[in-house]
Amino acid sequence: MANHKSSKKRILVTAKKNAINTARRSSVKTATKKALVAIESGDKAAATSALRNAESKIMKAAGKTMPKKRASRKVSRLAKKAAAK
Repeated sequence: MANHKSSKKRILVTAKKNAINTARRSSVKTATKKALVAIESGDKAAATSALRNAESKIMKAAGKTMPKKRASRKVSRLAKKAAAK
């Protein structure tokens, strides 16, 4: 158990960051799955809106929860799948 004031603070900050990062990763995964389902369904309007939402979530996570290049790659691959349908 932490005894110093600064180490107690670090424990609290780490727990808070962990919760934020977990929620952010989860929302990215959910948005990505919804976009993929919408793309596979063939509904162009739903796919476009789901893709826009997924792109927004992914780019908000870029640089924080995931590397920027990985986020960019995810968005690119989703857009490519949407364009192919």
